[in-house]
Amino acid sequence: MLNRSRLMGFAAATALTAMATSVAFAQEVTLRLHQFLPPQANVPALILDTWADRIEEESGGRIEIQRFPAMALGGTPPELMDQVMDGIADIVWTVNGFTPGRFPRTEVFELPFFQNDARAASYAYWNMYESEMAETDYAGVHLLAAWVHGPGMFHTSEPVASLDDLQGMKIRGGSRMINDLLTLLGAEPVGMPVTMIPEGLSRGVIDGTTIPWEVTTSLRVPELVGNHTEFEGSALYVLTFTLAMNQEVYEGMPDDLRAIIDRNSGLDLSVFAGGTQQDADGPARQVAVDRGNNIVTVPASETQAWIDASLPIYASWVADMESRGIDGQALIDQARALMAEYEAAN
Repeated sequence: MLNRSRLMGFAAATALTAMATSVAFAQEVTLRLHQFLPPQANVPALILDTWADRIEEESGGRIEIQRFPAMALGGTPPELMDQVMDGIADIVWTVNGFTPGRFPRTEVFELPFFQNDARAASYAYWNMYESEMAETDYAGVHLLAAWVHGPGMFHTSEPVASLDDLQGMKIRGGSRMINDLLTLLGAEPVGMPVTMIPEGLSRGVIDGTTIPWEVTTSLRVPELVGNHTEFEGSALYVLTFTLAMNQEVYEGMPDDLRAIIDRNSGLDLSVFAGGTQQDADGPARQVAVDRGNNIVTVPASETQAWIDASLPIYASWVADMESRGIDGQALIDQARALMAEYEAAN
């Protein structure tokens, strides 16, 4: 029969073991990553899975990242940022253009003919997130990465080689900025989620769409239209993306696990993501070439006419920013300087 002291010692040891087990389990973290594309699309397959697999490996399995593609946790793509802030998801990947005007400073990178390299723009975007946007546009959420895709362009049922060709065409645009540009250039912008582009094209609801090359394959765009218009020099446009994490979940992680998240996020992840999307443009373009589609490349000498036509967008955006108490011209200058800084170093 156990004496009282031995019984008390056994009870204390049991309690300590239970506490230790509880702490060990508390340090295991499961994160739900929610996004809007199917799992085989380029961003989930080449960027998000690569990142999540690395986090799981470096944590020795103590962090599990569950992937929920195609809005599997419910809701609609414009709700993704609210979902991560409200804790419905722990991490989301989203397009800022889903919620026009919500991230005003970010829009500097969506100005037409503003940049020509996704790595340089993503480098600038992350640096400006840290200096200008963390406590403004993105207050209340922890960003893991911020990037842009490769050059956006036209994919149309009829050829677009000049501004005149665009007149009256119904074109799906991906952001407030590109829709304003389409209106200015004489087209009719049509708001439509990227996942609805195939149906819109096949039913004739739209005459074309604006997306980068790398998105065309998963949406079967080269099968649905026979014409593609790209520009030498600066890109027609790009969209901005964010990979965001719930602030409380991030702060509540054990220090060593949070360090793994930090080590694999930020500037390097942003440049990697932007570059990966841009690198995927080439193989996607080749699909259209192999099908015999018509690819119009507007030479730099003719692109200038498009740039000149787009200049009112800059003036209206700077005025809009001023009405919000934001120095839009300073953001333009800063973004250009940072992109030049990246290009000079690489």
